[in-house]
Amino acid sequence: MTDMQQLEHMQLLTQMTKQATSLAQALQVERDQSAGPLSNGSKATDYKVSQPREKTDRAKDAFLDATNEIGDFEGDDALESIHASVAQIASQLGDIRSIRKSAYEKDAPSLNTIDQYSQLITSLLSLSQDMAQATSNPDMIKRTRALAAFSSAKEYASIQRAIIAAALPGGSVKEPHLNENDKQFGSNALDKETRAISSFKAIYGSTGESAVDLMAPLDNGNNPEINAANMYAKHILDTPNGIDGARVRSYMDWYDQSSTKIDAMKTIETTLLSDMEAKARELREASQREAIINGAVILIVLGVSLVGAFVVARSMIRSLRRLQDTATRVAQDRLPELVKQLSETDPQDVDTSVESVGVHSRDEIGQVAAAFDDVHREAVRLAAEQALLRGNVNAMFTNLSRRSQGLIQRQLSLISELESREADPDQLSSLFKLDHLATRMRRNGENLLVLAGEEPGRRWTRPVPLVDVLRAAASEVEQYERIELSAVPATEVAGRVVNDLVHLLAELLENATSFSSPQTKVRVTGHALPDGRVLVEIHDTGIGLSPEDLAAINERLAQPPTVDVSVSRRMGLFVVGRLSLRHGIRIQLRPSDSGGTTALVMLPVDVAHGGKQPPSKQGPGQQPGGAPGGLLAGNGSAG
Repeated sequence: MTDMQQLEHMQLLTQMTKQATSLAQALQVERDQSAGPLSNGSKATDYKVSQPREKTDRAKDAFLDATNEIGDFEGDDALESIHASVAQIASQLGDIRSIRKSAYEKDAPSLNTIDQYSQLITSLLSLSQDMAQATSNPDMIKRTRALAAFSSAKEYASIQRAIIAAALPGGSVKEPHLNENDKQFGSNALDKETRAISSFKAIYGSTGESAVDLMAPLDNGNNPEINAANMYAKHILDTPNGIDGARVRSYMDWYDQSSTKIDAMKTIETTLLSDMEAKARELREASQREAIINGAVILIVLGVSLVGAFVVARSMIRSLRRLQDTATRVAQDRLPELVKQLSETDPQDVDTSVESVGVHSRDEIGQVAAAFDDVHREAVRLAAEQALLRGNVNAMFTNLSRRSQGLIQRQLSLISELESREADPDQLSSLFKLDHLATRMRRNGENLLVLAGEEPGRRWTRPVPLVDVLRAAASEVEQYERIELSAVPATEVAGRVVNDLVHLLAELLENATSFSSPQTKVRVTGHALPDGRVLVEIHDTGIGLSPEDLAAINERLAQPPTVDVSVSRRMGLFVVGRLSLRHGIRIQLRPSDSGGTTALVMLPVDVAHGGKQPPSKQGPGQQPGGAPGGLLAGNGSAG
């Protein structure tokens, strides 16, 4: 916003500030004039209470009408701050009824009511400070600050008038009643008034004008009534004896005397407002003249600038478009393809050279292009290093696993030899348990091979009956005695798949036994399908899984994630997913009708029939009919 616009708004804001000051004056009169009657038992219908309240309501309506004219100046922080302050004051004015209802309640400190009024009055007077922020003119800032300082001094004088009026007797009450809290509150107001007057004189003097003539009506020597009011207030509020040592008088007498001072301050306050309004009008007129001259200069400069900007922009746009196109191709095509190649092949066999953006200018765009080339090269280098690191880690996993596998295989051979020579049933039972633990250790070692993308060293060359594969898988589970096989079709599994299928089924059986009650059975059934595939079902009656967990697990089984630290926490699922993808086996988890979970394992034709095509007729062990939908959506061989 320009200075001229600010000053035009300043004239409008000055009118609003005048209305705010008038409302603050009305609130001061209402608070102070009703202090005596209400503190001495009068009702709110008393003329001395109701009449100033009616004037306040009229002043409030006039203020709200003035605020409606300022609108909402979006984009200017200072004017938006004024709008926010006005909105806050309007909200505070809504509480005036509750303030009046509890005003000067019996046995309550008067400062409760006085402070509530004072907070509202202070908010109104602070608008002049907000006005100072709405203009960059130093003289206007000083004048608004001077007005704020003097209005604060007037408010502190008004607080003293209210405190003492509430403490003095009247009507049926004959004795004064000023508690210590009210006295301290009034004493603080007395000190703050003195400091505010000093601040006003200093600020007003900085404008180049003297405050002596302006403040002459408040000089104690010029007005005996003001001098007497000041002396009485100082005696009551700032001496040890306070009101007990002062001359007893009615609150009406005190209010009339102290109002002489308040009225004089009101006159000075009005003068300050008028001077500020005249100064704003003068500044606005000067700003209008300056704006006309500046506008002509700006138009000339703007025309020259537009021509120059057009020439520069054309050259910049070409470079920017080239940079944008190249960056998009790198982000969407080149870099993802390179990362894919690095993850699937030997990093040393991949071309990791980086093609430059092709923008070689010396300006900022050329520097950005060079920086982008550096980032591209660094990204490729890091991707290559990570691929090499993954290869080294996989090699380490493979080496450790194969060493462990060799030792475990020797351990199993030794255990088998001991079993064949042992006659003691108890010792033989212990050897069987040891054999079982070693078998599980071998499976865990094979998990590392799967993580590294390697195949196990064990491999069958001939087909193996499916029932033997299921039994072998069950034997690798800790709670193998809970596994029950039934209705297994008389089909054979291709030798190349046997070890991986045993491993896969063992992981699923391990999960089924681990997450179901030890007193229940895990049932394994098989179905030979008409198209030659075989469906193996693993049923448990465990705690089951939520639909969200089932969906997440099935997603991981269908698309195993990249190996990271999270895989170690769910290695079984990762291994099952990797092994199933290796041989085209489809796996899905579903809720069981009897509670728990059912794992469906679909063996494709080239796996379920020893690597051969199925016969044209059903074999004697096959059972006609289909399996649950979804998993059987495709026809023919899976994978």
